[in-house]
Amino acid sequence: MPSSSQPVSMPVAGQSPLSPAASTDFDAIVIGSGIGGLVTATQLAAKGASVLVLESYLIPGGSAGYFERQGYRFDVGASMIFGFGQQGTTNLLTRALEAVNVSLETIPDPVQIHYHLPDGLELKVHKDYEKFLQELTDLFPHEQNGIRQFYDECWRVFNCLNVMDLLSLEEPRYLMRVFFQHPLACLGLVKYLPQNAGDIARRYISDPALLKFIDMECYCWSVVPADRTPMINAGMVFSDRHYGGINYPKGGVGQIAQKLVEGLEKCGGQIQYKARVTKILQTNGRATGVELASGKRYTAKRIISNATRWDTFEKLIPAAQMPTSERKWQRRYQQSSSFLSLHLGVKAEALPAGTECHHILLEDWERMEEGEGTIFVSIPTLLDPTLAPPGYHIIHTFTPSWFHDWQHLSPTAYKDRKEAAADRLIQRLERIFPHLSTHLDYQEIGTPRTHRRFLGRDNGTYGPIPRRKLAGLLGMPFNRTAVSGLYCVGDSTFPGQGLNAVAFSGFACAHRVAADLGF
Repeated sequence: MPSSSQPVSMPVAGQSPLSPAASTDFDAIVIGSGIGGLVTATQLAAKGASVLVLESYLIPGGSAGYFERQGYRFDVGASMIFGFGQQGTTNLLTRALEAVNVSLETIPDPVQIHYHLPDGLELKVHKDYEKFLQELTDLFPHEQNGIRQFYDECWRVFNCLNVMDLLSLEEPRYLMRVFFQHPLACLGLVKYLPQNAGDIARRYISDPALLKFIDMECYCWSVVPADRTPMINAGMVFSDRHYGGINYPKGGVGQIAQKLVEGLEKCGGQIQYKARVTKILQTNGRATGVELASGKRYTAKRIISNATRWDTFEKLIPAAQMPTSERKWQRRYQQSSSFLSLHLGVKAEALPAGTECHHILLEDWERMEEGEGTIFVSIPTLLDPTLAPPGYHIIHTFTPSWFHDWQHLSPTAYKDRKEAAADRLIQRLERIFPHLSTHLDYQEIGTPRTHRRFLGRDNGTYGPIPRRKLAGLLGMPFNRTAVSGLYCVGDSTFPGQGLNAVAFSGFACAHRVAADLGF
């Protein structure tokens, strides 16, 4: 993430600003070019709809974007990517690209995560399912049966999902068709909708340390422990890492958005950059268009917001007009934290032999959910060396951090606090990479303020998390909203956070919008 105190120097790729003569009336306008918004846009364009995507930044992708510095190409967000498998129906990123006749070369990762946890708990989550279970069982031999029963139950959820097209649960004809095609799979999923992963884990497992590990297994992608992580989501992640696997896009995560934009334009869709939407226009209570910071207005039959629910219903629509349903949703869910993102360029000798691409580091279980508690590490150059100069690697480290901790600081105090945070993270990373500080070539840190500035997300949040334990996925909103003609897509909608999850929301949103438009 580029520092908010440094100039931005990012390439503008695929820009297609509208000509003055272009129509300002579309079938659909998508606000924001995150992956959820781009999947919605490409799916609609592939069906023949006229689509305009409005992006406030210089390139597409949002938190799945990239930036370049001194020969390094850094991913803005995480580089542990699901959804690029070649079989089944849960490979949503593969399917999204194929729908608009583009493709992207990916590099398989044989290990999802190498965990470095309290009390010397170290293990790797191998793509090979049996190898992972064996490594976990070696650490908890007395829980051998419970380990297999829990993760096998995750497979039952995944197998139900992986036989059906994942489209809008708000479209009755789709639901009827899927039920008649796959009645047992549908009934299986219905059973899990109100359940959380922690409830299932405790049926089979009693060891407190192993339950803490399963909390971390959930937290590393849902940002909440197992008792607040929906079982449907856990079933998808805990199984797809062994089925489709973790696959890194060659050229960096930003290539996903670049390819989707290429496909959008092939299908006749349009994207405009440096086009910051400031208002959703309404006529007689119906969303009919948008207004940009420049004053320019565009109209459409349907408006789709890829902004967070907080940005959509408190900024793009005045907070005083917030629908009752949104107020109720905000009482159930709160903003997750933002992140401190430390981007390092390091000499190759900084990495011990056999280093894996992705790591999780935590020294104290009590700090798992705290700011700067859990550390996430990605080293994408172990998979794609072209992202760094020869003889060097990228280490991207990020850890939860709250926006309020970075407010009301003078420029000097802000700079000093960032430097102190970077020093703390590097010192902790030396548990995994000894003497890391002596091998640094480039260093840049972003804060929640940086995330808010460049991603346009309220307080830099990475999406909603339950305020308390809820009934699985039943509290998550779908794509339609209480405002006629307005839809939401992305991590504030079913099924939640993660690139494959927001791709799911994109497929669902496009399906619902297309049905409403008569495509």
